[in-house]
Amino acid sequence: MTGKERREQLLDVGRALFAEKGFEASSIEEIAARAGVSKPVVYEHFGGKEGLYAVVVDREMRNLMERITAALTGDNPRALVEQAALELLTYIEEETDGFRILVRDSPVASSSGTFSSLLNDIASQVEYILVREFSDRKLNPKLAGMYAQMLVGMVALTGQWWLEVRKPKREEVAAHLVNLGWNGLRGLEAKPRLSIQD
Repeated sequence: MTGKERREQLLDVGRALFAEKGFEASSIEEIAARAGVSKPVVYEHFGGKEGLYAVVVDREMRNLMERITAALTGDNPRALVEQAALELLTYIEEETDGFRILVRDSPVASSSGTFSSLLNDIASQVEYILVREFSDRKLNPKLAGMYAQMLVGMVALTGQWWLEVRKPKREEVAAHLVNLGWNGLRGLEAKPRLSIQD
């Protein structure tokens, strides 16, 4: 096996093990054993478990971000929301191990970490869409960032739930997400107040 092939093999083994057990429960010994190499080979390629994990996570984040970015086509705001929701669910379905890695060791509620930073990147793209919509509807465009975080959080948490249950089908889940998000956005009040404040 060439050095490049060995590196790819270790990445595949590490990805599967991190998805199965998480970062903490995975060991260099197990990674090496599953790859049929000695521990020094893993250290030579990645410097340790942390280095291997960092490369695996970086690849997953890039893959998911590229997929969502590529899915966002056209100018229709509702279609863009549909495309983003459906692509996240498609990624979860097709790359289950990758999504498990992203969410297992990086909780959504964390202010730092891989999944959290990825969600912030996605929210930035959604914010761009919402600023235009808010302006067209005479809503405060400065609030678009907050609403983008809400929408992305709703989709991400639903995605984590759907990862385990897998019902209903992804298109139906995406339709319900968009139904709540879009119809909720469509009825936004310019100056909302809590009813308990009245």
